[in-house]
Parts: sequence; structure tokens; C-alpha cells
Amino acid sequence: MKIKNKLRVFIAGQKKFGEDVLALCLAHPRVEVMGVSCPLDDKYIGRLAAINELPIIPAGTLNGDNFPEGVDLGIAAHSFDYVVKKTRYKAKYGWIGYHPSLLPLHRGRSAIEWAIRMRESVTGGTIYWLNAGIDRGDIAYQGHVFIKPKYWLNPKEGARELWFWELEPLGVQLMRQALDDISNGVIKKVPQDRELSTFEPSTDVKDIYRPDLLMIEK
Repeated sequence: MKIKNKLRVFIAGQKKFGEDVLALCLAHPRVEVMGVSCPLDDKYIGRLAAINELPIIPAGTLNGDNFPEGVDLGIAAHSFDYVVKKTRYKAKYGWIGYHPSLLPLHRGRSAIEWAIRMRESVTGGTIYWLNAGIDRGDIAYQGHVFIKPKYWLNPKEGARELWFWELEPLGVQLMRQALDDISNGVIKKVPQDRELSTFEPSTDVKDIYRPDLLMIEK
């Protein structure tokens, strides 16, 4: 399958990763950006979208009714909004997102921190196809990074550093690979291995009693 025209994408995201993915799409010769969804006060992807006069849908309000027509691919780039079925299906090829773990390992928001807390030496990032589950869609691309022991001393700070120096750049690299392939009609989908799947709760949610959070208390 060969895509003759430009790949039309819509990006839902925020912060620096959202900005980097939007910049990647704007610079890609075979990609056209149809719009973005982000917080209205976002100083990264929101600012870049405004500079390029792209339509902006406020984060939390994106749905199948206001999603643009004619989009080929949706991209979740550090977006915490759930993309509902109607919105996913309006994009011709569906939606892809980036998760900072080697899925199906460490599903959930605190994937990096849990990998560090569990004293793992290798983690990575995954471009996957969004579906109805949380981080459960088919895998498209993966890459790995090493976790240095220095990150174990302070898992929360270590998670921020590992994201900034390793996993965020890896995500941009994998997203570029995805855009290159999909714009050439190459669609990769590999189901996740359920026998290997793990899910951990957010380490930032401690206002209710959760026995599975006791292990992270200091």
C-alpha cells in the first residue's frame, strides 16, 4: 500500500514531548498537521501550534464530533486525555501513542518510576496503537535504554532525569520511524504478550487506602 498524498495527522498532547512531536510532523516532507488538542495554557505544543496557525481543540473536550474530517492518523504525545472509540475510529489508520516502557511491561502513568523502584537495569519506550484498554494496544516500534544504578537513589527524581535524557529523545526517534513508515504505507502491528503484562498504579495518588501503594512509602 502506497500513500500518494501527504499523511494527515492530528496530535493530542502537551509539554515538551508534544512540542517535539509537532515540530517533527511540521518538518516531515510527507506529513500535514490538521490540528492539535492541548491545554490552552500550554507553553510548548500550544505555542508552536499557535505560531503555525493550527486549529486548537482544548484538552478534555476532544470528541468524535469536533475531531477534524479527513485525518489519516491520530497521535497521542504526552496526552492524559482518553481517546474514545468514536474519535479513534474517525482517523483512517487509527491512533498511535508513546509509552515509556517496554510494553506490555509497566503499563500505567508511573512506568519509569516503577522500573527504577524495582531496580531494573533495562527499560525502554514503545510506540503502540491505541485501543479501549490502558496501554494495551498492538506494538508498532520499541527501543531500549539502560537504567544506571545512580537513578535508584531517588526514584522520582531519577524518573524525571531518565525521561529527559533518554526516554523522551527515544520517543521522538521512534515517532519519526513510525511517520516514515506509515506515510509510505507500512503499518506494523504486533499484539502484546498477555503473559508478560504488568500494571502499576500512579505513585502520585496516595489520598485513598491502597495496599499496593504501601511498598513505595518511605
